[in-house]
Amino acid sequence: MISSRVNNIKPSLTIATNMKAQELKRAGKDIIVLAAGEPDFDTPDHIKNAAIKAINNGFTKYVPGKGTPDLQKAIQKKFKEDNGLDYDISNITVGVGGKHIIYNAFSATVNSGDEVIIPAPYWVSYPDIVILNDGVPIVVECGEEAGFKLSPEDLEKKITKNTKWLMLNSPSNPTGSLYSKSELIALGEVLKKHEHVYVLSDDIYEKIVYDDHTFHTFAEACPDLKERTLTMNGLSKSYCMTGWRVGYAAGPSNVINAMNKVQSQNVSSTASISMAASVEALNGDQSFISSNNESFLRRRNLVVKNLNETPGLSCRTPEGAFYVFASCKGILGKKTETGKVLDTDGDFMDYLLEEVGVAGVQGSAFGLDGFFRISYATSDSILEDACQRIKKACSKLS
Repeated sequence: MISSRVNNIKPSLTIATNMKAQELKRAGKDIIVLAAGEPDFDTPDHIKNAAIKAINNGFTKYVPGKGTPDLQKAIQKKFKEDNGLDYDISNITVGVGGKHIIYNAFSATVNSGDEVIIPAPYWVSYPDIVILNDGVPIVVECGEEAGFKLSPEDLEKKITKNTKWLMLNSPSNPTGSLYSKSELIALGEVLKKHEHVYVLSDDIYEKIVYDDHTFHTFAEACPDLKERTLTMNGLSKSYCMTGWRVGYAAGPSNVINAMNKVQSQNVSSTASISMAASVEALNGDQSFISSNNESFLRRRNLVVKNLNETPGLSCRTPEGAFYVFASCKGILGKKTETGKVLDTDGDFMDYLLEEVGVAGVQGSAFGLDGFFRISYATSDSILEDACQRIKKACSKLS
């Protein structure tokens, strides 16, 4: 009864881990959940008020799947002002979150056997979305020594006549790694030689960048490749609107038109109320973003410091997003007090959950073994407690 496409994919491990941890909390267990990629800040009041106003004004009917005119204009303005990218309204589409945009893009363009190059570590859903659309994910391991980023040399090696897309995510989930403009240009030089390859740039963490680092999107860094680039973004992370489900993209008209056709036959559109709120999010006060980022920066430093003080663990400092992707290679092979050997990063995550009630996600879920991801999108006090618990758990190993 169940299709082979569905049998070939895995459930999202980040969602599954978060649900398991939340169930334990509801059962009365003392659990700290650091598995979800969700800001702990509430949606700003001016955005919520725009939604309430839309409801009170009766803005509750069907809306265009590709976005209301007001939302498309707000997205057009955002791309111009933030990224220096000029797009016609016809080159813009709106989906039910960023994940839906990616799904629509691959559904609209990937044929059976087409390959999508995915640098690892990757967001857990990338490979399975490719598989759901009969494509072949080509995973390229990008180690910690490379800053968890794809090199031009490795990209060149993986391109074949069947390559349809390169998937880029900067800042990255799960690593927080950020591609510099020069690094993007170097990747672009490779792609100029392969005119059949398109780029899907996932910029969902664009506005969460730290220290002296600067965000650049691929189409801005490589304007000659703009017509082969789909630039995706959304409201979930920077605007604290995870539950509102609004993603958007701009790109070549043939790709956008095909994505709109796909969407017209599945979910039609995101909610009218969410679209109204998104207009205010993009056009209204932006000052809360820098305020939130100050908190994220402080939390990042807290977590990185504590993990690097823990024997067996090491953690590079991420340039953006709100995750650390820490190495637990120094833990693997050690025994718990009950004699169980921690052979894998999954074993280590199970141990932390069972021993001290801290829920994170193993690196193997993101395509790179020997690491783990924890989100620092929660309060300083909770993070300090979690770090002390992790230290305690590691100190018990032999």
